[in-house]
Amino acid sequence: MQIATFLMFTGDAEAAMNRYVALLPDSAIESVERWAAGEGPEGKIKRSSVRIAGTRFLFFDSPVQHAFGFTPAISLFVDCDSKDQLQSIAAALSTGGSFLMPEGSYGFSQWFCWLVDQWGVSWQLNLP
Repeated sequence: MQIATFLMFTGDAEAAMNRYVALLPDSAIESVERWAAGEGPEGKIKRSSVRIAGTRFLFFDSPVQHAFGFTPAISLFVDCDSKDQLQSIAAALSTGGSFLMPEGSYGFSQWFCWLVDQWGVSWQLNLP
């Protein structure tokens, strides 16, 4: 048995996975399967296995529009190696998104921020 986080997009899975892989160390796109004509949104991601900072994720472009999206109730929590690394990742991920908690020292870690990226995926970046 294995567990992987499944991220469902509506056409932007490839852009998101490429950005995440470029930003975070120990990341790579491991496999990509695309929708064929008549199956779903042709050429979009039917299933992709992606390693982000050593953790496996599945990416998917839904052929169906849903009345829901990502929620901050579940977020990707990243322990960063340095304040510079945290700030660099935060700057890139917040482009087109917004901060739920801006960068700062909140007493529970050296430096922290919580943001939602342009696709609605919630990230908590932490410097322990």
